[in-house]
Amino acid sequence: MRVVRTIADLRALLRPLREEGKRIGFVPTMGYLHEGHGALIRQSAARCDATVVSIFVNPTQFGPSEDLANYPRDLERDQNLCLEAEATVLFLPEVAEIYPTGFQTHVEPGRLADPLCGRFRPGHFRGVATVVAKLFNIVQPDLAFFGQKDFQQTVVIRRMARDLNLPVDVVVVPTIREADGLALSSRNAYLDEDARRRALRLSEGLLAARAAFDEGEREAAKLVEIARGPLAGVDSVQYLELVDTQNLEPIQGKVDRASALCVAAYVGSTRLIDNVILAPLPADVGISVVRSTQGA
Repeated sequence: MRVVRTIADLRALLRPLREEGKRIGFVPTMGYLHEGHGALIRQSAARCDATVVSIFVNPTQFGPSEDLANYPRDLERDQNLCLEAEATVLFLPEVAEIYPTGFQTHVEPGRLADPLCGRFRPGHFRGVATVVAKLFNIVQPDLAFFGQKDFQQTVVIRRMARDLNLPVDVVVVPTIREADGLALSSRNAYLDEDARRRALRLSEGLLAARAAFDEGEREAAKLVEIARGPLAGVDSVQYLELVDTQNLEPIQGKVDRASALCVAAYVGSTRLIDNVILAPLPADVGISVVRSTQGA
């Protein structure tokens, strides 16, 4: 595995691979990697000839009171995970490499950035869209791999890639969970024993709603109510919403199309997000719908 720190070195390394017609996969991360990232890297390694992993804690997606300075970091562990998952290249740019002096161009993601996390993190998806567009341009991958846990992010990035005619296929990989159901997240490192126990309430509620859906429940309000029950154990809930997987509009009445049940909540001072996908079978709606765990 090669480690590079500049855009020029990365492009020089990838140029001959591209000229040989090799398929290049890309996994953008902010580091403090876990098995969820490992799943993305392995998916890329299985489907591509070369896999680039970037580690860059992007300052433009953090609000002024958020955890940029304290975001967990462990480069040695990250490098070992990338090596074990068969990454080809690890890209470690400094902030000045991505945002040089005088930088002023940003990507505005539009309406998809407004609901859910966008209501509570103004400017977050502007920062995400900008850095991902830059990284896509730097790496020029054929496929880019993202986790379903960051569901709204995947919807925003797919729309950005379509709208800007970026020649990359965005692949969404199902959420990786601990044996007890907790969605893997770098911010789980903030949780002490009691907070981690209470964090399980997010997945308990979502998985209970999905079980009810699989047993035939189709009323959106009832599914949200089922998911809300266990959330009494967290400190505060920012949102719990059932939305269309394509446009993120709220689902009213019966669930008759692929939907995402999404939650964001605080456990102590740690903000966690999670989601499950509810995809009706053809018999439910009279049209051909493919059940998928991959989100948008």
